[in-house]
Amino acid sequence: MYCLSEMKGRNKMPGTLYLCATPIGNLEDMTMRCIRILKEADLIAAEDTRNSIKLLNHFDIKTPMTSYHEYNKAGKGRKLVERLKAGENIALITDAGTPGISDPGEDLVRMCREEGIPVTAIPGAAACIAALTISGLPTGRFAFEAFLPADKKERGTVLKEMENETRTMVVYEAPHRLARTLKLLEEALGNRRISICRELTKKHEEVFSTTFEEAVSYYERQEPRGECVIVIQGKSREELKADSRARWEEMSVEEHMEYYTGAGMDKKDAMKQVAKDRGVGKREIYQALL
Repeated sequence: MYCLSEMKGRNKMPGTLYLCATPIGNLEDMTMRCIRILKEADLIAAEDTRNSIKLLNHFDIKTPMTSYHEYNKAGKGRKLVERLKAGENIALITDAGTPGISDPGEDLVRMCREEGIPVTAIPGAAACIAALTISGLPTGRFAFEAFLPADKKERGTVLKEMENETRTMVVYEAPHRLARTLKLLEEALGNRRISICRELTKKHEEVFSTTFEEAVSYYERQEPRGECVIVIQGKSREELKADSRARWEEMSVEEHMEYYTGAGMDKKDAMKQVAKDRGVGKREIYQALL
């Protein structure tokens, strides 16, 4: 048998995790709803409390704050989940922008979903969206790549995947690594159109619409300043088709056929696919195989 107070504790509804977007530069981009939620929450979990206290002081927010970042996310995440399960409401903020995008907020959201804890977003600034919309490059379809991996092998894999991406791509980079990253991207993707957006929403916001080649040359002479977002033109479908055709033309017709039959395709379907790959009629493939 449980006493009444114990029963209430056991039946208590969980609190809510609020993902609160904060300004990426200009404090006027703070939404009224975000200010209200931060004031009403039982606790604020911040990526860097020393940085976030300036924001909270500016808006006269007195809510208690704790740290939640990449290096304590496992242990602290479990503690936050327990507090949420106990009925507390927690607001999650990052240093700038929207939590959960390229930061450990993603892990906390997953933990909450697994525990049945409500999670909701308080929308606002996001550097990737701001840069994409002012870049001058297509915005209908895009791929967010965040920061390229530090590990050389993993970075090579990501760059290889980006090589044939047809969507506009968005990459984050710190100023001291910008020149090196631009060179890596040019080597992997070729001389694409790009826009380098820096100091977004701040007084000296800049959008540098250029190409990889020109940007590499420019930053050999000019030291970059401020956090940067690189927006990259995707490969056109025409380029993809041309690259694919060039690949097949390096093979003999027999090797091309073996590529498909070796994968389990029957001879008739393989012949049809080879003809399509090479942009010729099926009869021409048939004649070549005689």
